[in-house]
Amino acid sequence: MPDVVQTGVDGLDSILGGGIVDNATVLISGNPGTGKSLFGINYLYAGVEDHDERGIYISFEENEDDIRMAADSIGFDRFDEFVDDGEITIYDKRDMLDDGDFTATMDKLLEEFTDGDYDRLVLDSLTMFQLFFENEREKRTYLLKFSDILKQHGLTSLLINEQGAVFPETEVGLENFLTDGNIYFIQTPTDSGVNRYVWVAKMRKQDINTDIFPMDISDGGITVHEKASGFSMMSGDSGATPGGGGDGPSF
Repeated sequence: MPDVVQTGVDGLDSILGGGIVDNATVLISGNPGTGKSLFGINYLYAGVEDHDERGIYISFEENEDDIRMAADSIGFDRFDEFVDDGEITIYDKRDMLDDGDFTATMDKLLEEFTDGDYDRLVLDSLTMFQLFFENEREKRTYLLKFSDILKQHGLTSLLINEQGAVFPETEVGLENFLTDGNIYFIQTPTDSGVNRYVWVAKMRKQDINTDIFPMDISDGGITVHEKASGFSMMSGDSGATPGGGGDGPSF
């Protein structure tokens, strides 16, 4: 069995058979507000607190203050300490968009990967990252290059991908070919708020449970409940049973 990196999310690691394969790149998809960014924060926080693994958070969408506030909103009270001590490095949208030039941005990241000795990476989001490219050919070339760079530096990475639909868009795109796994975050509205779910659709080199599981976002982070929900994305049945609901943070 390959070495795995624990995500730190209660319930999810057992669904994954222990965690994400070491040095894998995993696509995290869902519509806005489903908890994708909080999952990324949870992943980096657990890496430092539980495994002494350094992390880097690259955001094209939020400022560092917003990321710190999001971590605080779910009870990660040592997140500021980890950032201040350099255990978690944040490159926010001001850092990433300042040059306005993809080559300069890539050079900046490459230097950080080389000097920083990181174990975990979160890119938020791949959707914004792809706006650097002028055409499909350029996008393909640079995404392949970026994917190779992550693996060469031994990073176990989460690439966050925005979707507009409530339910996962399962059409296979370039980003699916470049990644080793796909995890979808889903939320459905209810009279009292929303129900939240997670679906591990693909993981190379791993035996996984492909059911859809309810999840919560609350103080202390994300929890995935291992009692499967009442619908399957494969069958197209959208009659979800309640579970993992609540109006928790939606960053």
